[in-house]
Amino acid sequence: MTSLKPDKGLLLVAEPSIIGDISFNRSVVLLAEFNDNGSVGFILNKPLQYQLKDFIPDIECSLPVYNGGPVEQDNLYFIHKIPELIPNSIEISNGIYWGGDFKEILSLLQNDLLNETQIRFFLGYSGWANNQLEQELQINSWVVINNEYKNDIIGKTNPNFWKEKMIEFGGNYILWSNAPEDPSFN
Repeated sequence: MTSLKPDKGLLLVAEPSIIGDISFNRSVVLLAEFNDNGSVGFILNKPLQYQLKDFIPDIECSLPVYNGGPVEQDNLYFIHKIPELIPNSIEISNGIYWGGDFKEILSLLQNDLLNETQIRFFLGYSGWANNQLEQELQINSWVVINNEYKNDIIGKTNPNFWKEKMIEFGGNYILWSNAPEDPSFN
């Protein structure tokens, strides 16, 4: 499997070798930022047992909330594809944005104008210090791939996302696609 060089907008797919890592085992991460200061990403395939209304009681919104990563899990983050509705958004790439005017989001939510194909909320994020991600790539913790879904990745909610990638990679990865999450259960 040939891995790309990391860059914002690309996906990190956890190698099967990350077994036992509670945060990143079987994760697919969207890189939102990659520069000399470090990297920021959001885990796309780990929904939590919470809805947005559990964190913002003034809003009756059942949008799911995902585990974005182990950093700052007491903060809510979001990515979206509607910068025309959410001022001050920062483009990641391929029509995917993060951040923006949260008051405007609250207004859109109160008026039931957002759905899970347009925006995704996360508790926490995935973060790497300068060169940390590169070191993890050198020890084969991740495979970096293109985001073939572009901004439609926001609505991709398949819990088998990681498994799909293992099958696409082929070879020995196919064996991992059907392995139990904890190999000691095998």
